[in-house]
Amino acid sequence: MRLKLSTVVLPSLLLLGPACIVEAPGGASPEERRAATVAQVPPLSLRNGANLGGKVELAGATVQPGRITPGEQAKVTLYFKVLQPIEDDYLVFVHVEDAEGRMERMNVDHKPAGGLYATSQWKPGETVKDEFAIYLPAGAPTRALNIWLGLWEPRTDTRLKLTNPDAVRNDGRDRILLGQVPVAR
Repeated sequence: MRLKLSTVVLPSLLLLGPACIVEAPGGASPEERRAATVAQVPPLSLRNGANLGGKVELAGATVQPGRITPGEQAKVTLYFKVLQPIEDDYLVFVHVEDAEGRMERMNVDHKPAGGLYATSQWKPGETVKDEFAIYLPAGAPTRALNIWLGLWEPRTDTRLKLTNPDAVRNDGRDRILLGQVPVAR
């Protein structure tokens, strides 16, 4: 059995002087290197808890990959926990904005669940999964993208009201900041 110590500080030596550091020769083995590296940035997992109109909670989301490269896209998955029946059919509105405000906003508004499951059909107790993609144009000068979202009823041009604005990041206009996605360079 091969014992490899990267760094060891022995408490008894602290009384005698500087700490003793033991480093194994040769660095990491190929197996250790594979275990410590990833081929792809993992999803960015976000918990939220935004309550929309007492009817729906945005329970969480993932962004895959966890950073976006200019000229490529990222997949966003939202998880809506249904609290009460919803009378109207809302769209998921999504505003993708440059963190520095140098780019034009991208709108990714869409029917939830790929248009297969309207909000008026959602049942209390269900968690509805909604997926969409965001795209960052090649050459975009931003370091990060902010993803803002909520539920919007287009006939009346109204958003489902955020009932717990002190609990989640928002802009005061019923737009929830889902998160900030770093841009890879």
